[in-house]
Amino acid sequence: MKIAVIGGGSTYTPELVDGFARLGSMVDELVLIDPAAERLEIVGAFAARIFAAQGHPGKVTWTTDLDAGVTDADAAVIQLRVGGQQARITDETFPLECGCVGQETTGAGGLAKALRTVPVVLDVADRIRRRAKPGAWIVDFTNPVGIVTRALLDAGHRAVGLCNVAIGFQRRFAGYLGVDPSAVVLDHVGLNHLTWERAAYVDGVDRLPDLLARHLSEISDEVDIAAEVLTTLGNVPSYYLSYFYRHDKHVRESLGQPTRGQRVAEIEAVLLDMYRDVTLVEKPALLGERGGAYYSEAAVGLLASLHGHDDTSVHSVNVRNNGTLPFLPADAVIEVSARAGLDGPATLPVTALPPDLAGLITHVWGYEELAIDAALRGGRQRVYRALLAHPLIGQHEYADALTDRLIAAGRQHLAWAS
Repeated sequence: MKIAVIGGGSTYTPELVDGFARLGSMVDELVLIDPAAERLEIVGAFAARIFAAQGHPGKVTWTTDLDAGVTDADAAVIQLRVGGQQARITDETFPLECGCVGQETTGAGGLAKALRTVPVVLDVADRIRRRAKPGAWIVDFTNPVGIVTRALLDAGHRAVGLCNVAIGFQRRFAGYLGVDPSAVVLDHVGLNHLTWERAAYVDGVDRLPDLLARHLSEISDEVDIAAEVLTTLGNVPSYYLSYFYRHDKHVRESLGQPTRGQRVAEIEAVLLDMYRDVTLVEKPALLGERGGAYYSEAAVGLLASLHGHDDTSVHSVNVRNNGTLPFLPADAVIEVSARAGLDGPATLPVTALPPDLAGLITHVWGYEELAIDAALRGGRQRVYRALLAHPLIGQHEYADALTDRLIAAGRQHLAWAS
C-alpha cells in the first residue's frame, strides 16, 4: 500500500511515521509531500531513518511535487497548516482584543483557519482524485476537521475526518482501569472539538460512572473543566469544551500571555535541529509537547480498517450524520465512534442526547454551516453572519469588529479579500 502524507514536512510527521514503522505492516511506500523543500528534506531523511531502525521493509520517499507524490496512492493523509504557525498565532491573538477566546479551532480563530484552509484542501483533494488509485481514501487531520471533512464530502470525495481526542481518553481511561486500551469502547459523540464521552465500556459494562467516582479530580484537571460540571452532566467533555464552560476564564488568563502557537513555534525550531542529527533514529521526547498525542495510532488503525485489515476495532471519526443524531440533517458531519471496513465507517448506535448537549451541538452545527458557506463563497457578510451565529461570539459588536480583523489577518490567503 502506498500512503501519501500531504503536509509531510511538519515537525509532527515523525509521530505519524513512527506509528507506521511500528504498526503499519501494510505500508509498502510512505511518501511525504510538502512545498517547503529544505524542511521536507530534514523531516524526510529522519523519517527514513525511523523506518530503517524499526526494520520496516517499506520505503520512505519525499517530494515537493504534489501530483507526482499522490500518483497511484492507495490513501492520502492531509495534515496541512495554511499560513504556518504565524497564522495560528494571529488566530489565537486577535479574538482576545474583542473579549472572545483565542483558539485556533474554536470561535473566531477557528473560522479564520477554515476560510483559508477549505479552498486549499479542496484543490489538493481534486488532484488526489485525478492521480491516486480509484477509490483511494482521504483521511483528513487538518483542522477544523469537521468543517474540512464536510467540504470534502460535499465535493464528492471519499473522505473521513480523524481527531485524536477520543483515543487520548481511551488511553487515559484504560490506565485508570488497569486494562488494555483496546478493551475500552467509548460512547464518543458530538461535533469535532465539541464532543463528550458518555460511556466507557469494558466487556459490555459501562465503567464511566466508576471512573468519575474514583478519579473525578484528576479528570477535571485534565479537561480543565470544573468537577461540578462533570458530575452534573454525568459524562466527560472534551477539553475543548472548556472554552465553552469556562470561556471568560480563558480570555482573562490568555490576555498578555504567549499563545500556544508561539510555544509550538519554539518547539518546532528545536525539533528541526534535533532531526538534522543523522544519529537520531527514534522520535525525541520533546515531540510529545508538540500536541496530537496518539495521532499515529489513530491514523494507522483507521487506514488498516479502511483497507480491510481490521474490521473489529472502534475508531472515532468525522462522518455524515445519516440519522445518527436525529436533530441534525442527514448530510451534517458529526464525530462518533464507528467500526470501519472497505465500504467506510459504520457508526455505532448512539442513545438519545439530553437537551443541553443536543442544543449546543445544534448551535455549533449552524455556525459550521455558515462557516463552510463563507469559506467557499467569501464575502464580508457571510463571515459576519458566521461569527454572529457562533455561541462564543453571538453579539453584533463582537461579530462586526472580529469580521474586519479576521479578513485583514487573512487577506494574503483569501482570494476574495485581496
